[in-house]
Amino acid sequence: MVLTSQSFKSYILNLTELFEQQKDELCELDRKIGDGDHGITMNIGYQAVKTTLQNELQSQDDIAKISVAVGKTFLDAVGSSVGPLYASGFLKAAVAVKNKTQLDDTALYDFWIAFSKGIKDRGKAEIGDKTMVDTLEPFYKSLEDSQSQNKSFANAYIEALSNAKAGMESTKDIISNKGRSKRLGYRSQGHVDPGAMSSYLMLDEFKTFI
Repeated sequence: MVLTSQSFKSYILNLTELFEQQKDELCELDRKIGDGDHGITMNIGYQAVKTTLQNELQSQDDIAKISVAVGKTFLDAVGSSVGPLYASGFLKAAVAVKNKTQLDDTALYDFWIAFSKGIKDRGKAEIGDKTMVDTLEPFYKSLEDSQSQNKSFANAYIEALSNAKAGMESTKDIISNKGRSKRLGYRSQGHVDPGAMSSYLMLDEFKTFI
């Protein structure tokens, strides 16, 4: 498959709508184990991204430059810890697809693996810490495995998305070991991590573009 720069921008714009729609649900999840503002934070970040796309990137076709702008805009708009995490993801992904105006299977593998690893490296979390890494690490490891077997990206992505969903759902049974929810100890158990959920929603939205 081939993802054009216009399709990439359409995907990012879809995310701005997605997180506006999911704002209350994500906040409700976060109220159970955190500050209760995760949905608001994600929405603020992506509404800023929407403004940047519409005002500054209409004629930009370099997907790496678009990704950099998205990451930097999100970081500037969001003061919480999630800002640097997503910024790192988009910036690392940009490096992986430098100077490309469209992404073929190889570049799509490179983009999503670099994006996920960028967040993991910045956050220093591991599977089992009850964070977005519980969603992202199974996702990118599945992609790496599929890439080594020369599977088509479209099929590999659907398989990786299934692994990401299982990872996200697993956070319900995990006792938090990172962030503000760590102070709750066993009381954090029984609730899906909002960061794991929002990262899964982001990945799930991309399936309509493959």
